[in-house]
Amino acid sequence: MSVDIGTSAPAGVSSGTPAGPAARRGLGLGVVPAPVLMLIGMVSTQLGAAFAKQLFGTVGPATVTLMRLGFSALVLLLWWRPSMRLDRRTAGAVAALGVAIAGMNICFYLAMARMPVGVALTVGMAGPLAVAGFASRRAADRLWIVLAALGIALLGWQGGAAGLTGLLIALACAVFWGSYVPLSARVGKVLPGGGGLALAMAFGTLCSLPAGLAEGADALARPEVLAFGFGVAMLSSLVPYTCEMETLRRVSATVFGVLLSLEPAIGALVALAVLSETLSPAQVAGLVAVVVASIGVIRGSRKAQASPPPEHVPPAPPTLTEGTDKS
Repeated sequence: MSVDIGTSAPAGVSSGTPAGPAARRGLGLGVVPAPVLMLIGMVSTQLGAAFAKQLFGTVGPATVTLMRLGFSALVLLLWWRPSMRLDRRTAGAVAALGVAIAGMNICFYLAMARMPVGVALTVGMAGPLAVAGFASRRAADRLWIVLAALGIALLGWQGGAAGLTGLLIALACAVFWGSYVPLSARVGKVLPGGGGLALAMAFGTLCSLPAGLAEGADALARPEVLAFGFGVAMLSSLVPYTCEMETLRRVSATVFGVLLSLEPAIGALVALAVLSETLSPAQVAGLVAVVVASIGVIRGSRKAQASPPPEHVPPAPPTLTEGTDKS
């Protein structure tokens, strides 16, 4: 989950946007195959999530959210240097995106504290998946949503109050993540490039400030905690942001979306390696169901858009991959 929680390319970046020659030469990413870059970005995101969970013994999810968003916003603001002079409509769109970013991050971390990382991530992905599925006119895409819902049921139910609470929080993350899709697209239209994402991240930091300080103000005075939080922010945001932005310049939105759909499985494998988290057979089946449903919706939506709709039918809304072209 890059800006994710995530997961995506920065608002306004699309596969047709040319890369800056200096940036590409400086980063040396042009020689790395696009799928490898995507894999690096997803592994980095999930390493950030796993390390964040290790911090929960020292500081709580709200404080980790504050550090992740704060450090990420600082780096992105220095990188993009966006103008702070916004009209009321643009400022409202940036603020709404900031609320979505803060909400999905804190809900993801709260859910992660109660369930395996792979489970929390997969349930959260139901948000953008539902946005893409219900925006489609194809009946087959509704069936993919049903498959995803069955997968989430297998993933989230662990029995007892703790399992139910974790599932509900992860579903709240899905709502915020789903709202991030259209909001990111909207901000990207009025603020091309990564400036809109940087400003939204900064506003999200302000939103998370009260809870983060109330939960762990004392811990934030410790240099080792700040250093660990900075590492989480870079792994969760800057590295995947860079890798995914470069990938989006080289592959189609469909290929990008299919690759991104593999992130829950990568999250589960990283959590197994770093945190020794294991999934039950039912949870593995649920994870596979959501991944398959996500790929099905992405491919189906792109096929539908390939055929021009009749004149009396309005254009289809953004798909999952178009809406999350970010982070």
